[in-house]
Amino acid sequence: MEKKGKLIVIEGLDGSGKATQAKGLYEALAARGDRVRAVSFPDYESESSALVKMYLRGDFGSQPGDVNAYAASSFYAVDRYASYKRDWEAFYRQGGTVVADRYTTSNAVHQCSKLPEEQWPGFLRWLFHFEYELLGIPAPDQVIYLRTSAETTWDLLLKRYKGDASREDIHEADRAYMARSWAAAEYCAGALGWTVVQCLANGAMRPVEDIHSEIMGLV
Repeated sequence: MEKKGKLIVIEGLDGSGKATQAKGLYEALAARGDRVRAVSFPDYESESSALVKMYLRGDFGSQPGDVNAYAASSFYAVDRYASYKRDWEAFYRQGGTVVADRYTTSNAVHQCSKLPEEQWPGFLRWLFHFEYELLGIPAPDQVIYLRTSAETTWDLLLKRYKGDASREDIHEADRAYMARSWAAAEYCAGALGWTVVQCLANGAMRPVEDIHSEIMGLV
């Protein structure tokens, strides 16, 4: 008999360590014998991410706001739908645990930032209805939000690209947009009941191992 699995999402701004912590959580759960899969969004290896890649490289406009929140959300949502149907639906429905590096929660953060704050609740209602009910992908059981700061994000991105700003996508290159995304992330974490992990201590990133241990305790 089929039973629903568990979906755990690691969320945060660019440079917050999402990929590292999602990988660490996956490996720790697998090591203790859990049936677990790891997924990451956008799925750049899949054809389903074509519109996302076009959007991020600026094919539809050089600024994030050139594509409205609803249109941009649909690009990412369809990529998630394709991943779910082709890769992990059966595993999840048979009771497996899925660890996701980003999910619908990233649409919540990055697309809210394009809208006036008074429109955020209505947008979030639309987004979750669209993805979880109309498209039919599962809602997360737990969202772990890696809290950093907008300034830390910029510093980490510069290190990632070794100071070459030309390698940044249209989100990363727009500092004002990233600041709005931080504000939206803070709003979403509070309004939606995400589990917050503070990644900064005395203005610097905490050790990866310390953050991992905290996440394991929460999961």
